[in-house]
Amino acid sequence: MAKLAKLHRSQNNRMIAGVMGGIAEYVGWSPTWVRLLFVVISTMSAAVPGILIYIILWIIMPKASSQSYQ
Repeated sequence: MAKLAKLHRSQNNRMIAGVMGGIAEYVGWSPTWVRLLFVVISTMSAAVPGILIYIILWIIMPKASSQSYQ
């Protein structure tokens, strides 16, 4: 798996929008662990719902181009 130079939404590791897959590629972790960590943190946080954070990241994170994986 190639590491991205910048934080992007993943084209390869996506379930919905590629947000968690992009974060996983950026930090070099398994996408499954990043998703599980996000779910755990989201359920433990009463202040800011995880779905709101996900939607904001979906909007602000650019989609990875094919050049990003070279």
